[in-house]
Order: sequence, then structure tokens, then C-alpha cells
Amino acid sequence: MNAEVSPDPLPILNISCYLFVAIDAPEVLRDTLHERALALGLKGTVLIAEEGINLFLAGEPAAVRAWVDALRGDGRFEALAPKESWSDAVPFRKLLVKVKPEIIRMNHPTIRPDRAPRAPSLPAATLRRWLDQGHDDEGRPVVTLDTRNAFEVDVGAFDGAIDWRISKFSEFPQAVQAHRDELAGKTVVSYCTGGIRCEKAALYLAEDADRHGLDARVYQLDGGILKYFEEVGEAHYHGTCFVFDERRAVDPQLAPSPESVVE
Repeated sequence: MNAEVSPDPLPILNISCYLFVAIDAPEVLRDTLHERALALGLKGTVLIAEEGINLFLAGEPAAVRAWVDALRGDGRFEALAPKESWSDAVPFRKLLVKVKPEIIRMNHPTIRPDRAPRAPSLPAATLRRWLDQGHDDEGRPVVTLDTRNAFEVDVGAFDGAIDWRISKFSEFPQAVQAHRDELAGKTVVSYCTGGIRCEKAALYLAEDADRHGLDARVYQLDGGILKYFEEVGEAHYHGTCFVFDERRAVDPQLAPSPESVVE
């Protein structure tokens, strides 16, 4: 009997990626990246700020990878590691390349990942193992903390995750002030879609815990839910993952979720 052959991927490559890195002339970079993406027929959104870059792009696989390779040619962006998924059609209607004050708005100017050591990150496999055993490697209870907006959490989340029902990420610091005692004595793993929000959130949580003498150990889930799906699948997760494009959500196989596709 012939071995099963994996089907070819769908024709459109979607990437999401961010990097906190100092950018001293974001307007110049914006013009360069917009020109390249336009020439390659890509659609999506690229946000640039002095603190880094955040992007969601889609198109023909060779074109998407050529754009990423050109960006990595700039030494500031060598560490870019896009997360990939596939779809039948481009899930964006146009191309937007914008300069913003922050690539993810927190409105808390002391939290600048481009200027500080990165908060400790936790690989997907380690989080799964900790959730399997019910504690971290030192026996401390582990909690997952969702840093996304409430409507995203409602589409899918880790089992038993802490959800403070925020409506926008800039509300996260206030939510910490109101709920910090819930985290005492625990190992806290902040998570989000692709890593950008939980990276800022983890820095804020660690800073707050130090300031208030809170016995909490803080990690960020490396690569967010999308990387967890890629490396681990759906273990300890229920539902799908909301994404900000016309697919609306992807399942643990990183395929568009049929019930969430916008016609």
C-alpha cells in the first residue's frame, strides 16, 4: 500500500511577525517597505514605530518570502521569525504601511522592550508539560493569563485561563492594579495571539510584582497561541484563535476556521 502523501499547502501564504528593535527613522523605513510590498503584490498591514515593527502580510509564497528576506538584509531585522499559515485567498483587501507611536499601544512609556532585556519566554512544549503536570518544575502552581481583548478570548483560550475582560490592550495596566493579588505565589504565563502583547504584558507584570513585593514569577509564551498551535497543537486549549483579517479565526492546524470565515 502506498504511503499517504500530505496535500500541498493552500496557495496563499500568510505571515505574522513582530520585533521590538530601535528604529530611528520610521518614516524612511515605511516608504521603503511599502514600495517593496506593492511591487510584490502583497496585501496586509505593517506597523512601524521607534520601538519596532509589527506586520501581517499575505500573497504568493515566493513574493512574501522575498519581502521578508529583503527586510532581514537590514541588520536590525535579522531576528525576524514569521509565523506562517495558509489560505485559499488573500484575507486582506489592501496594503497599509503606517508609522505609529507604538506597534502595540499600551500607553505606558516606561515599558519599552527595545530598550530592556526581554522578559523570560517559555517554549510551547514547556507550557504544555507544565499544564500536563499541573505545576512548574519547582512545584509552583501555573496560571495562564490572557492579555487579549474579551471578544478574542471568547473565540478560544487556554483552559482555565485568567481573563480580565479588557476591551483594549491599553486597559491591561489598570487590570493588573485591580487583580494583582490573584497572581501571588504563582508562576504566571502571559499569552496572546502572536507574542507582541504578552511580551509587553510580561515586562509590566514583572515590574509591578517587583514594585509591590509580589511573589509571582512571570513568563511570556514564546510566539503566542499561533506558535503553540504550530509546535504543540490544541493541548489544553479550547476553541480557535481570533486573527485580525478576513479569516477571522484559525484552528489548531492553522487553517481558517470554517465557522468564522467572512464571506
